[in-house]
Amino acid sequence: MQELVEQTIDAHGRRGTGGGRRVTVNRRESPLAWLAARRLVTARQNEAGERLQGDYERAALGPAVTMRWTLRVDGGGERADPAVAQLAAKRRFDAAIAAVGPGLSDVLWRVVCAGETLPDSERALGWPTRSGQLVLTLALDRLADHYGLR
Repeated sequence: MQELVEQTIDAHGRRGTGGGRRVTVNRRESPLAWLAARRLVTARQNEAGERLQGDYERAALGPAVTMRWTLRVDGGGERADPAVAQLAAKRRFDAAIAAVGPGLSDVLWRVVCAGETLPDSERALGWPTRSGQLVLTLALDRLADHYGLR
């Protein structure tokens, strides 16, 4: 799904309100998908990031507050306990972050899980401009190795 909006950016690629270039941005596109669409990360790195993001989202799910239509009253159908699935996703997420390591996991989490752009992550971490892409690709490579992706 797309949510296209017009934005003004300055010479450094930051959103601004004053003079600058007008660009069309898809707000529903994740920073990882943006990097993959421009071939700044490999398909292997993108798949690893998507796996991590999926586990992050499954682990962060809150308790269900509505009827579960997948469970049947007569005992048939699916019997998976959502709490067990949530805990399993949390364990997988924690193992993946630990495998990436403390020096790389911060930018990985910010871009893949929190949805921050690389420039925003670099500023938040106090890194030089354009250093985040290199560190992110190293983190995604370690993550892909952890998942056993070829």
